[in-house]
Amino acid sequence: MTKDPADAPAIGARTPLFEARHAPRYERQRLIREYQAEHECRLAVLMGPLLPDSITLFEELLFDADPDTDLHLMLDTPGGDGESAIRLVRQAQSRCRRLTLIVPNQAKSAGTLVALGAHEILMGPTSDLGPIDPQFLLPDGSWASAKAIIQAVEHAEREVREDPDTFPLHAALLVDLTALKVQQARDAIARTDSQIKQALTSCPDRGEQEADALAKRLKDILVTEPASHGAVISAVEARNADLPVPDIAPSGEQWRQIWRLWTKYFALEEDIIYEGAVASHVF
Repeated sequence: MTKDPADAPAIGARTPLFEARHAPRYERQRLIREYQAEHECRLAVLMGPLLPDSITLFEELLFDADPDTDLHLMLDTPGGDGESAIRLVRQAQSRCRRLTLIVPNQAKSAGTLVALGAHEILMGPTSDLGPIDPQFLLPDGSWASAKAIIQAVEHAEREVREDPDTFPLHAALLVDLTALKVQQARDAIARTDSQIKQALTSCPDRGEQEADALAKRLKDILVTEPASHGAVISAVEARNADLPVPDIAPSGEQWRQIWRLWTKYFALEEDIIYEGAVASHVF
């Protein structure tokens, strides 16, 4: 008996086991599509450190983006490479009408640079930005801020001047820090003023004079005053610094939508995520 072709499985149909294994991804993408429909935008999710590879992975989420549609970017990052952050926000701005950054948790350092280039930054009670403090990857896989590297070396120099016998101890403690690394840290800090200005001017609706004035106001809160990379900048503090942070109610429907989606990623416990309605890369 010949089977009717209509009875055959549709091309691309998911098998039960495949469906079961990937069900959390389909649920996240369903929530993304719901958010897009509700807010008439494209929603992209980026979680993890911002590095040169971020540009290609982010482009996967934007490759067919309509430049006449708003883009909402949900970002959770401890920081990373500032130059990559500037490239990323310029990339985002070139692919949309208006860019809204969503910060459900944190957008530190390089992530804060991305925030500076957005038209709007959505922050709630759990959201934090942070100092523009360049990060460096150490041989053991951990990250250290440029400020911390310089402070550690300067502290060791003072200790050795006061007591030369401590030199072997400090040399052992700073074995991973070469003179080149310390100079790179100094150069990176010297570049932060330019990075802030570049990030601010990435927003096409912000003029040169407005960017200059805002950069001057932000330098203290983002560069000079913070004593550590872990310093937090809340929605209220960001708003007081004249960043475009609307006052949204935590009980409002938009923040509840954001929080429902964010918790899916929090529960995933993966380090690097780039996801949209039709693309998904999880590492």
